Amino acid sequence: MTAKKLLSICFLFLGPMLWAQQDSIALCEVVVGDAQLRKFSDTQHIIVLNDSVLGRNQGSLAALLQFNSSVYLKENGFGSGVASASFRGTTAQQTAVVWNGININSQVNGQTDFNTIATSGYDEISVRSGGGSVIYGSSAIGGSVHLSSEPIFGDHLRNTIEAVYGSFNTQRYRYKANFGSDKFAVNAIVYHNRSDNDYDFPNSTRKNRNGQFYNSGINVASAYKISDRNFIKYFGEVYDGERHFPLLTSSDTKTKYRDFNARNLVEWTNVGNRFTSRLKAAYLHERYGYFENLGTPATGFATVETLIGKYDFAYNVSDDILVNAIVDYTSATGRGSDISNHSRGIGSGALLFRHKISPKFHYEAGIRQEITENYDSPLLYSAGIRYRPFSFYSVKLNGSRNFRIPTFNDLYWGDGGNPNLKPESSYQVEIGNELKFGKTTIALTGYYMKIRDMIQWLPGTTSTWFPVNVNRVESYGAEIMLESRQNIGRHELLLNATYAYAVSENEKTQKQLIYVPFHKATANLSYGFRKFSAHVQSLFNGEVFTRSDNNKRYNLEAYAVVNAGICYDFGKSDVYRIGFQLRNALDSEYETMENRPYPGRHCNVTLTLQL
Repeated sequence: MTAKKLLSICFLFLGPMLWAQQDSIALCEVVVGDAQLRKFSDTQHIIVLNDSVLGRNQGSLAALLQFNSSVYLKENGFGSGVASASFRGTTAQQTAVVWNGININSQVNGQTDFNTIATSGYDEISVRSGGGSVIYGSSAIGGSVHLSSEPIFGDHLRNTIEAVYGSFNTQRYRYKANFGSDKFAVNAIVYHNRSDNDYDFPNSTRKNRNGQFYNSGINVASAYKISDRNFIKYFGEVYDGERHFPLLTSSDTKTKYRDFNARNLVEWTNVGNRFTSRLKAAYLHERYGYFENLGTPATGFATVETLIGKYDFAYNVSDDILVNAIVDYTSATGRGSDISNHSRGIGSGALLFRHKISPKFHYEAGIRQEITENYDSPLLYSAGIRYRPFSFYSVKLNGSRNFRIPTFNDLYWGDGGNPNLKPESSYQVEIGNELKFGKTTIALTGYYMKIRDMIQWLPGTTSTWFPVNVNRVESYGAEIMLESRQNIGRHELLLNATYAYAVSENEKTQKQLIYVPFHKATANLSYGFRKFSAHVQSLFNGEVFTRSDNNKRYNLEAYAVVNAGICYDFGKSDVYRIGFQLRNALDSEYETMENRPYPGRHCNVTLTLQL
């Protein structure tokens, strides 16, 4: 074992990872954008990432989850390629991304590119492992990622300006305005990221050519208090980005990709003595263009417009019983170079129930049914219990049926679409154990999952490929999470670690699915003393297969990566902060996709002004 790998493992298991510090502002009232995440997820494990954790991983959602969760990430080119995430051995299409309670996975390909989600645009990002289709619909099979930016009532005003400069001419700029009164609250963020991304490949004479990218965006969360019982909220988001796809060989043709996404959500909330009523209307616009040759018109493109109406009524039957009914309707229209013009409407109804029998025991359950003319949707259900027999120990049990609907590509792609596809369906069960000793929490979760009717694209009698319901997948594994906070005088230590073991096999071949590691671990240590802070974050990823026959000749080797940083605050009232971060400090050579190496050791400097 090399010294680098030994040192990496020491970081992983002796220096677990930091958790975010709490904001020091006295906050009067939080306007919740995703109430179900907080009220009906108590029998499953949730990781909440905010404040300083987001600050150290500002590049993209892919970088954040890679070092701060058990979710597996793969990128088709560092920073500029498509980045996809998967929970518990499932696929990227079986991972839901939820924005303020609305599922925003693409109607075209059924997934979200995590390199198009800038973490600098949000105040809080939550990771929910396990099935969630009863609440969030399609794709929430392996788990879901929740994006939130919350306005806060009460008299306050804060402006934050942040600038980052790093290796490969990487630049990030962010301005955040957070202000409010007793009646009105706004949280607005404007950001811009760009990079030449022209790093040298480790231990090679090659360079990452044609890898440059840029993206800009605006995120707004606002709320107006009409009365003590009525609120109007608006959430808006615009993302515009361009990225060039790195060349595999010097003779390859240079290509690029354009993304534009706009999301708008208006919500009216009415709060009664025993009920909460929420009426939501959302408009989502997604557009992409693929340029097969720079300087020529786009050769591949698609545009999808989605309208969502949702009504959510929660009623407290008593102090211990909560019933939540949800009805919604989604209308999506798509057109493009390969899917022609198609539309579909989806109506659904869900009923959620939570009952606290005693301070030690409660349970929750839910059902959901979707109706559409494009496919027959199964009845979805979930149920879970949480029992706390001792003050330091609790056990959770959850079971559910979840699904993923066929996408526009699956149904209508050129001559190969299959309008007779069934939704993918999964059955899963998990059991979690949680131990708390003072400020230290240890959670251990075991799970089992069976997926039926998995959609796979296969070659036909001609050169055309077409999708069919063919695969059955069996997944099982375990996840361990550690969180701890220790204070010694003015010294503060924050610690956290995750470990995931995942087996995900094709039932017919008994082979592990491609790009599913058996082992993944993250760990970090954060130290703070007065105005000084330092952190170390680390990642270990086991080997993955890139061929369905699990031929070891083509597998990607295991790797370990360590990042480290320091930060110092200046000023008495306004905060001037300067930080330095060294990424891939051990200069490890690794890749998450074939022939797509990550950069070696590199760094960045951050300057932050808070007024």
